[in-house]
This record gives sequence, C-alpha cells and structure tokens, in this order.
Amino acid sequence: MAKILVVDDTPVDQQIVMGLLQELTDLEIVCAGHGKDALAMIAQSAPDVVLTDMQMPEMDGLQLVKKIRASYPAIPVILMTAYGSEEIALNALQRGAANYVPKKNLAKDLVEAVESVLAAATDHRAQQRLFGQLLHSETHFQLENDIALIPPLVNYFKENLARIRLLDHTDLIRITVALREALMNAIIHGNLEVGSELREHDLDAYYRLIENRRQQSPYAERRVHVHVTESTRQARYVIRDEGPGFDPAKIPDPTNPENMENASGRGLLLIRTFMDEFAHNEQGNEITMIKRRVA
Repeated sequence: MAKILVVDDTPVDQQIVMGLLQELTDLEIVCAGHGKDALAMIAQSAPDVVLTDMQMPEMDGLQLVKKIRASYPAIPVILMTAYGSEEIALNALQRGAANYVPKKNLAKDLVEAVESVLAAATDHRAQQRLFGQLLHSETHFQLENDIALIPPLVNYFKENLARIRLLDHTDLIRITVALREALMNAIIHGNLEVGSELREHDLDAYYRLIENRRQQSPYAERRVHVHVTESTRQARYVIRDEGPGFDPAKIPDPTNPENMENASGRGLLLIRTFMDEFAHNEQGNEITMIKRRVA
C-alpha cells in the first residue's frame, strides 16, 4: 500500500485533497499541519510521496522541499500552489520538487500528478535491485498518436538511466516528468494541433477533440520520432513531431511567476527546470533536451 503525506495548514484543504485522492485505490493518506510536523512524521514512517501546500506557518513548502531533498532524497515532493505563491513554487522546483499543481486545478490535475510521481517512485525502488550496469545506449522510436504509449516509453528511458546510474532518485523522477511533458506536447499540440486553451475552458471537449483528430487526416498519419542517446556522462533526447510547428518565442516566459498558472507554459517550465539544456529547432516541431551527470 502506497502512503501519501499531505502537508497543509488548513483542515478544509486537507479534506479536499483527501477526497480527490480517494479515486486512487490501495492508498494510505496521512496529514500534517506544517513542515516541521511533516518532517517528524517522515522520520517515524517515510511516505512514498509528499504533497505539500506552499504557504504555511512554522515551515513553508520551499523550506520543506529543501529539508526532504537533503535528508530523504528518495521521497518525491509535489507542490500545491495558490495564487501569489508562484515565485516560491518556481524556487522549490529548482531545488528538487518533482511536480506542481495549482490549487485552482486540483480537481483536474491532482490525481494524474500523484499517479505519475508515485508510479515513478515505486518503480524505481523495485528496479534498483535488478538493474546492472550499462555504459552506453542509443534508441529510436516512431510513435503513433496514442498517449497510452507515453508511460511505458518514459519508464523504459528511466530504467536505462537507472542502469547507468546517471542520476539520483529525485532527478530520475524529475526527468520522467519532463519527458512525459515533451511527448504529450509532441502528440497533442504538435501532431494533433490541439491547443491548451481548450483544456482551460472545457476538459471534456479537449479530450474529445484529441480522440477525433486521432482518426482524421492529416493528423492520423503523423508520427512522433524519439531519438535518445545515453551514456554514463549524459542523456540526450530529441523529440520531433510532424505537425506544422510553432514559434517558441511566442510562448510566455514560463519562469515568470505571473505565467505559472497558465496551462500553455506548464510543460515548458518543467522541462526548462528539470533539464540542464534544451532547445527547439527553427520550425518549432523538434525539441532537444540534455541531462548531465552531477559531478
């Protein structure tokens, strides 16, 4: 049974989060009112994932992320960000948090974020016992426009990184999140040309349009090309879709705290924060991402 520690100083918000997480089966949920209480509970019984508010008394979310990363690097942290805490959240992502969900989007995004991080964390613990060593690997995938292919593909790359021991546990989870965002962007926004704006206003219509375009020309014939080179020094990911592309310069700066609530920049923010280097091609339909070993 997986264990989630919810850290929030507001009992009502604790109950809201617990209610949303009831959708997940075989899950134990415990709560703490602030960061100091959370650390005491972690010392007694480590959770699989910590889900924390940003603004709290005693110890805020940023301080909690720092403490957990330093003392319990195997425990991933997901942030819940209220309006006005975007700059603190950005600092927390840069210091080791695995993901974030704006509080206004909890109903839409919380379960998916927890499932993604929990799966990555749980898989890592089991696979570390099995993996040997791998000095170098190179792979090339051609994907149809099915987002169900993304989790097993990302997991495959995560296993390769674990084999060559390029990253620590926290960075393995973070790179998993970044790769998922890049692949989702390539399929949904690139090949299928479905914009983030629709997701903001009508989630059901967003997913209906995705499914419809998977059956329609020219969208259905397009593919996503993934070329990955991994060594004991770095991992390099090149993801190219066959859509018309876009002008990356027109995306609002995702590192500006005012833009952290925007769905259109969330994926790019995570990629920019979690990767050491990234760049788009001139057409805007290919992204290259590099993650290097920490010396």
